[in-house]
Amino acid sequence: QVQLVESGGGLVQAGGSLRLSCAASGSTGRINVVGWYRQAPGKQRELVASIRDDGITKYADSVKGRFTISRDNAENTLSLQMNSLKLEDTAVYYCNAARMLGTSVRVYEYWGQGTQVTVSL
Repeated sequence: QVQLVESGGGLVQAGGSLRLSCAASGSTGRINVVGWYRQAPGKQRELVASIRDDGITKYADSVKGRFTISRDNAENTLSLQMNSLKLEDTAVYYCNAARMLGTSVRVYEYWGQGTQVTVSL
């Protein structure tokens, strides 16, 4: 079992920055991909960014060049640095950890409780 706890959300003006953190605990040894998802009101949850155990990252087109995902394996933490925030970035952001076989099969995954990010004018 893996437990994930997000923090760092809040209210920020457009153009500003925010850094989200996710602390993991439990049996994390077999996790090989971690990432951030977000869900805006009335919309589907979408992948924002992910990072594999080999260091390969993936970003949604809408956040490329603005967001950076990173991890600290020694501390079992995952971060998302968000810069140049836009109104459309407003959403609940969720931390995710999964065991993947190749790139298509999820053996299992875990979710955090979510943290609210609100971008204002």
